[in-house]
Amino acid sequence: MLPEAKYRFLSEDVKRRSGLVLGPEKGYLVESRLAPLARTEGLASVEAVIDLMMRGDKRLCEAAAEALATHETFFFRDKTPFDLFSEVIAPALKPSRAGRAMKIWCAAASSGQEPYSLAMLIDEMSGLRADILATDLSGKVLEKARAGLYTQFEVQRGLSIQRLVKHFDQAGENWQIKPELRAKVRFEVGNLLDDFSRYGRQDVIFCRNVLIYFSVEEKAKILARLAGMLADDGYLVLGAAETVVGLTDALKPAPGQRGLYVKADSGASAPVVFRSATAAA
Repeated sequence: MLPEAKYRFLSEDVKRRSGLVLGPEKGYLVESRLAPLARTEGLASVEAVIDLMMRGDKRLCEAAAEALATHETFFFRDKTPFDLFSEVIAPALKPSRAGRAMKIWCAAASSGQEPYSLAMLIDEMSGLRADILATDLSGKVLEKARAGLYTQFEVQRGLSIQRLVKHFDQAGENWQIKPELRAKVRFEVGNLLDDFSRYGRQDVIFCRNVLIYFSVEEKAKILARLAGMLADDGYLVLGAAETVVGLTDALKPAPGQRGLYVKADSGASAPVVFRSATAAA
């Protein structure tokens, strides 16, 4: 158990750097996530890591924030958002994007399974091009994402054998996404607490399963800025446990579509038919 003062310092520093809220009940998470960092740094304990952080070691502060971030992901995770993309979002936007690539941003993309899942879907659609940007706080997980190299366990989570054969090459005991698919995704280090206006206007934003770790105040700020980046007829996709309701007036739920949001003054919320669940086929 960490001394209260040190835990408080860690919580405040991590929140300032990443937005992650570490309540008193998260002590187990701190120990399990920072223990490997302590070993890598040749330090005797997690408390020793925090001691150096308190002395102003900025590199270690950033490493601790990255280590504490949650990077759970897998291909076609939760399935429904990808069904929504192929059956609702893409058909709605495709006619007005003729002649240019659809701009898609995957925020908190972790090790790349989400943007690569979208790249696979787009590859399977005729006449659709997309510019996919994927960002994450952790440069380390983005290195893995750029390499597109995954274990047998990772490719078994959410991928059909047909997609595995089509989009991957075997690399020893692992599988690597083919170069042509990797080329469709651009990865950048990015923090949702920072100014992300440099990414430009986006047609579709996937920001799933990350806002749940922020305070209410930070959620509201981030959603307002996401709305500002969204095309007037664009779509925002959030996780099943996330919502814009009560947090911003700039966005509203798309009727009948769980996890899908549009700009409050947009015409993109017209009812659409969500026919089937085929994205994970």
